[in-house]
Amino acid sequence: MKPLWFEDFVVGARYETESRMVSSSDIESFAAVSGDHNPLHLDETYARGTPFGGRIAHGVLGLAVATGLLNQLGLTRGTLLALAGLRWDFRAAIYPGDVLRADLVVVGARPTRGDDAGLVRLAERLFNQHDVLVQEGELTMLVRRRDAVDTLPVRTTTPGRSDD
Repeated sequence: MKPLWFEDFVVGARYETESRMVSSSDIESFAAVSGDHNPLHLDETYARGTPFGGRIAHGVLGLAVATGLLNQLGLTRGTLLALAGLRWDFRAAIYPGDVLRADLVVVGARPTRGDDAGLVRLAERLFNQHDVLVQEGELTMLVRRRDAVDTLPVRTTTPGRSDD
């Protein structure tokens, strides 16, 4: 998909992502990165004794997958400046082996005070392979305006880091 500039987002436009499987390895890697080693996510014997009946993914791993699926659409590749806001709800557990996909709807778009970007609000729903809604929410993104490409500062070095 061709990247969209702020001006290209139309309220009511709908998008569907490809799907992605959440593996046990994904859950273990997320535990390592986040530092969340709760046995609910890592210990099958322990997790069998919970209301979930087995290991589940970290809730925010589902959110990470949702943002990754959005990125894979390419909607804002090269035009996204920042994730500016988030409201997210967890509806059902995500289990190892679940295959997730998302649908998105543009629910708002408004320019910012400056002329270089605007805020785009997307409602996103994350479903598993059984069409069960597992997570949903709204993401607000700061997206470049088409006519402002040359007005944005370009950083050539990382603050506090020497490239010598």
